[in-house]
Amino acid sequence: MTERRPATDAEAKALASALRLRIMRICVRKPHTNKEIAAILGRDPASVLHHTRTLVRTGFLEAQEERRGARGAREIPYLTTYKSWHLQRPALDRSMLDAFLEELALAPEAQAEGTRMALRLPPPQMEEFRTRLKGLLDEFAARPDDPAAPAWSLFMVLHSDPNRP
Repeated sequence: MTERRPATDAEAKALASALRLRIMRICVRKPHTNKEIAAILGRDPASVLHHTRTLVRTGFLEAQEERRGARGAREIPYLTTYKSWHLQRPALDRSMLDAFLEELALAPEAQAEGTRMALRLPPPQMEEFRTRLKGLLDEFAARPDDPAAPAWSLFMVLHSDPNRP
């Protein structure tokens, strides 16, 4: 399983933005320039640049080799470093949920599936469940990306159930 360390204050602050989380997702396995990121998000490139620079400064994005654009302008593509996969997140924060909801709203309904499950397991079995689930996620996260395959996203939360004492 991936060993995770606590986020520094700067890292936690950088990850506390739904927009930054979406920028990181856009740059997974395929580098994009700030202009491309802004177009995908439907945002102003100047405001996106601030967030992109924050992600670069904190190590979540990495600038790739500079290239020339269509009119000879200097372009810098950015690629996600996967650093966030190696950090412990504090309790689920609203930015992660907001990023998920924004992305889900853009997905065609036929291409989204969800489920909800109730568990009541003794502590050793709950720990086994968590360990196996994390192991499965680590295994698939480590697989190489197939650029010809459709892109999918997964959001999962495990929490105590306040409705079932």
